[in-house]
Amino acid sequence: MKKKIPSKLQIWIDARKRYHLTHAQIQMARELGLNPQKFGKLANHKQEVWKLPLHQFIGELYFKRFGRREPESVVALEERAAEIERKKEAKRQKKRLESQTKDVAAPEGPKDSSYVEQQGASDTE
Repeated sequence: MKKKIPSKLQIWIDARKRYHLTHAQIQMARELGLNPQKFGKLANHKQEVWKLPLHQFIGELYFKRFGRREPESVVALEERAAEIERKKEAKRQKKRLESQTKDVAAPEGPKDSSYVEQQGASDTE
């Protein structure tokens, strides 16, 4: 069964396909905090010739901000989605395990026996 990709990442996947960007360029844009829904304004270099093509624009911004041309390690969006799903599943497993051990370890009777003894003593007075 194929896992569903989160909508936050799906928007980036669609932008990568639509604007013919690489995984590295998408990762750079994400690190810069760009909005993939606004790429249409930025990728208008044919009508507005003073603008850089989108992939060059992202690269220039990334170099200005981080001082390097590419990210140190590139992670594809699909791999990132799988990693997020693995972390969620591990968290679910941990939570299930904790709830099972809590159910087994919890005694059935009252938690504080001294309270019960005090109540019994006050009834006889």
